[in-house]
Amino acid sequence: MWKEIWSFLKFEFKSELRGKNTLYGILLYLISSVYVSYLAFMKLENDTWAALFWIVLMFGATNAVSKSFIHNTSGKLLYTASLISPQALILAKIIYNSLLLSVLSIISVTFFGLLLGLPIQNIALFLIALILGCIGIAGSLTMTSAISFRATNQIALMAVLSFPLLLPILSMELKITKLCIDGIVGTLVTKNILTICSIDAIMMALAYLLFPYLWRE
Repeated sequence: MWKEIWSFLKFEFKSELRGKNTLYGILLYLISSVYVSYLAFMKLENDTWAALFWIVLMFGATNAVSKSFIHNTSGKLLYTASLISPQALILAKIIYNSLLLSVLSIISVTFFGLLLGLPIQNIALFLIALILGCIGIAGSLTMTSAISFRATNQIALMAVLSFPLLLPILSMELKITKLCIDGIVGTLVTKNILTICSIDAIMMALAYLLFPYLWRE
């Protein structure tokens, strides 16, 4: 299965490099959002910085991951099904989207730091939590994208389905971001990070177990 995942990941990366419009559009959205925030606020309070960062990143993540299944044709997915098992397919999609969101999140942090300042005192813990959050967000959005594939209004259905799944992840991430801004290190931060790890593990397990039934439909 891991050979199938690796092969599909290489195919996804090559496809992304061929059609760069989507990636450029997401980067343009992130950069323009940060720049408009800079023009409007110049300087942000710490809590406002944390909230704005996750709002911008969430919209960018939704645009990036929504194409996982929604923009694929039935013929392409049928051909993919003949080459790769459904378990390998969903895991490859989640891994690819996690890597993509991780890169976009690092870019977002960089531009936020350049234009709006970087109030984070504990950078290491913040980056760890950020990567774990990207994995959870990618898993949630990838599964909802697969569920919404056959619906008439795909984007709207995906937004409705993903909202309750993303709430606990965003809640934990916002708490950790505030703690990292305040420079608090201890059991409280560790507990929140372990909670995100648990959410990520549950999301991956559910995707692995349930996606084959959805794929057969």
